[in-house]
Amino acid sequence: MLRHYENRGLIEAHRSSTGQRLFDPSVAEQVRSIRRLLAAGLPIEAIRELIGCIHDTDRLEPCAVPLLVDHLHAYDGRIAELTSTRDALKGLIDASRG
Repeated sequence: MLRHYENRGLIEAHRSSTGQRLFDPSVAEQVRSIRRLLAAGLPIEAIRELIGCIHDTDRLEPCAVPLLVDHLHAYDGRIAELTSTRDALKGLIDASRG
């Protein structure tokens, strides 16, 4: 997981003289924030844009709000489409039962 986050530019690791990854202690907090954002449905690309807005694991800075609102609207649209599809399927089922 850490290697993936590092490869995607979400966290940074330094290398020891033997090539081992060395993480600053603050990376643990960054990973907690990243996991929270992933759990909220944000893709890695969006999280990368929000990295500068993460200074506290319990909240994001106001600079995160526009991107979060965009994603919220996108999810609202998807939910509306799925609800419409569900209703159409239910209608077909009900009509088939006579």
